[in-house]
Amino acid sequence: MKNATILALGRLKTGEMNKTEKAYADFLSLRQRAGEVAWYKFEGVKLRLADSTFYSPDFAVMLNDGTMEMHEVKGFWQDDARVKIKVASELYPFRFIALKARAKKDGGGWAEEAF
Repeated sequence: MKNATILALGRLKTGEMNKTEKAYADFLSLRQRAGEVAWYKFEGVKLRLADSTFYSPDFAVMLNDGTMEMHEVKGFWQDDARVKIKVASELYPFRFIALKARAKKDGGGWAEEAF
């Protein structure tokens, strides 16, 4: 194929949302309009876990009562991601929540796992 660009599978560029993250951002926007969420930012926080080891939650979320939460949106978990969120939850005073989209046949919405 002449002039064809082949894209590698994997992470998008920093600051770009995948389809699931975009759907969750839309959900957070609805929660904001409903008065539940005061503020949220995609990839807005970078947490140091150890020397040269960082964790950037998908969404930093501030609820209307001032509570800060870190939301991680996953299609599936890889071991390193699960370890990082567990370590972060021990080091930082935020509520950490992992979310997975539920299939429409299962009622839709988001399944939550708190850390």
